[in-house]
Amino acid sequence: MKLMRYGPMGQEKPALLDASGQVRDLSGVLADITADTLLPASLQKLAALDINSLPVVAQPGRIAPPYKGVGKFVAVGLNYADHAAEAGLPIPPEPVLFMKAASCIVGCNDPVVLPQGSVKGDWEVELGIVIGQTARYVKEEDALKYVAGYCVINDVSEREYQLERVGGQWDKGKCCDTFGPVGPWLVTTDEVPDPQALDMWLEVNGQRCQNGSTRTMIFGVAHLVSYISRFMTLYPGDLITTGTPPGVGMGRKPMPVYLKPGDTMRLGIAGLGVQQQTVHAWDPALIMHDMG
Repeated sequence: MKLMRYGPMGQEKPALLDASGQVRDLSGVLADITADTLLPASLQKLAALDINSLPVVAQPGRIAPPYKGVGKFVAVGLNYADHAAEAGLPIPPEPVLFMKAASCIVGCNDPVVLPQGSVKGDWEVELGIVIGQTARYVKEEDALKYVAGYCVINDVSEREYQLERVGGQWDKGKCCDTFGPVGPWLVTTDEVPDPQALDMWLEVNGQRCQNGSTRTMIFGVAHLVSYISRFMTLYPGDLITTGTPPGVGMGRKPMPVYLKPGDTMRLGIAGLGVQQQTVHAWDPALIMHDMG
């Protein structure tokens, strides 16, 4: 299934995408898509629905984050060897973990707003893992059983905040409002037989900047879920973003290229959908605190 939500902020409705690409409203079946919806029994009930009996939404308008109730937004850094190389950093012997704030989550096509004083905004297409069962010290061979599905994430970053501010963690450049576009869909695991065989790409102003594949991850999805579950309990609705392939603005040659107001980012992952955001200068009126 491809689960999604649509509508203005605060008025989102649950839906799914049928095989012909039509949006089907789920409001008559459930009030919203939440962390509880991601439990195996709940997903089984949705999978048993007669999709053709659901109302078609001809003009869904805004596409919201695909579910509500992200508890933790865990991020993995330097998880592609070629991206580590372009960043001038060694390949990590273990996954590099940091957190993104749930307050940075927005819909897949919502505005991306640069924070005050931003000079080094950057882009990162990433595979998102959505947790569907409580995971604690899970074995790698069992880890995929704890995954409800996958989604596209743009791990927008402010490199000066992230890397040049004295002290602290990467979080300073990763948690800014609107720096976590998610969606358009949550694609359940039955439609993603191999999460390590997904092509991914990102364009800025129509120019292809990132071309990659989850095949080249240093640490794959199963390893990441198992590894992270050793350090924190993962609950249904928790979201893991798994790192980016090369081609980010910071690594451009001969000079880095950073986001500026008016830029357009378009990105996607095979089978998981496409996002598009326009970049804006700081404007609190554009901040959408959907909170996933």
